[in-house]
Amino acid sequence: MDEPVKRLGLALVGAVALTAERADELADSLAQRGGMSKDEVRGFIDEATNRWRGEAMRVGERAGETLHGVLRELGLVTRDEWDELELRLAQIEHRMKLVESRPRAVPPS
Repeated sequence: MDEPVKRLGLALVGAVALTAERADELADSLAQRGGMSKDEVRGFIDEATNRWRGEAMRVGERAGETLHGVLRELGLVTRDEWDELELRLAQIEHRMKLVESRPRAVPPS
């Protein structure tokens, strides 16, 4: 997955995680108002949070696939592909230097 898309997905999951820190406070408040136990409300909150996390990851994955498809359509390469090509070129250049630096055999006269 591309780095910006990965960051977006992690940010979405992080936002959900921040709300989890306040889940106990929210559970207390809703339990007092709704006449339910704190554990019941906490269960509903946990279920919703887990659903949101799953959806956030799916959105991030779909966005990554879409971005990758657009890059392909435009004929562009990803950073990983670029890095791989750079490495291959450096290896070829190194091999060329080794071949060029070998002493040439002098043919017998």
